[in-house]
Order: sequence, then C-alpha cells, then structure tokens
Amino acid sequence: MTYNDILRRFRYALNINDRDMIDIFRLGGHTLDLPGLKDLLKKEDEQGAVVCSGKVLGSFLDGFIIYKRGRQEAAAGPAKRPGHELTNNVILRKIRIALELKEDDMLGILRLANITLSKSELSAFFRDKEHKNYKACGDQVLRNFLNGLAVRYRGK
Repeated sequence: MTYNDILRRFRYALNINDRDMIDIFRLGGHTLDLPGLKDLLKKEDEQGAVVCSGKVLGSFLDGFIIYKRGRQEAAAGPAKRPGHELTNNVILRKIRIALELKEDDMLGILRLANITLSKSELSAFFRDKEHKNYKACGDQVLRNFLNGLAVRYRGK
C-alpha cells in the first residue's frame, strides 16, 4: 500500500475537504497549495501524480492529531523522541490518537470491514518494536481498518 493510497483512503473515510486537508498539512509543518494537494491525491498512473513520501504523510497525520485534539502543551521532562520510520503500526497509532479510539472502538471498526482480531492481537500492533509480543501491521489490516473507518463515518 503506498502512502498516496493511504492518504486518499483516509481522506475519503473521514470526508475531509481540500481546504481542511491544506490546513491539516500546515498544522503538521508541511506547506502545500491546492494544486500540490491535487497532485498528491492523483492515482499513481495519472499524469502529474506526485509520490507521497513518509515524511509528508507523517506531517499530515501529525497535523490531523493537532486538528482533532489541539496542540499539546510542552511538558517538562525529557526531550521529544526523534521521529520514527513511518510504518503501518505508526500510522495506525496516529489515527488512534487523533480520533481518540479505544481498543473496543478499533475492534469494532475492523469488524465493520469483516476482520476479526482479538484484543491481544490488536495490542501487539501498539507495542514497542523491541517487545517480544510486537507484531508488524500488514497492509491488509491497515487497508481494512481504513475501509472500516469509511463505513463508520460515511455509512455503507
């Protein structure tokens, strides 16, 4: 699954308009104009399509968290960890944070896409990569999660 595909599916699922998309990118620290957004949202085989990098999608998801939950106050303590590699697990985590989804919400969204996971299988996606019970989230799970979001927020 490409980052462009994830961006398109996420936009569709939550019915986000162009103006809000540009604002969300701005909140995430990525400046984008309307033609640039249109090029990102084009399918890979369309003329003028621009490849969405992990950094660009990460900026969008960070901006979406701020858009939905507001800016987080700087906390005293250790400095913020440097950015991670953008994996399906990180994408799933950022969506979960932005939409304030609990475990049962996520399992329900997956059920809407006809995927059944146990709570322990789901929690394995959110563990640290070094943890013995960590499990990488595959493209199929992320794709079905985005499909379930579309059903939840847009209907069948």
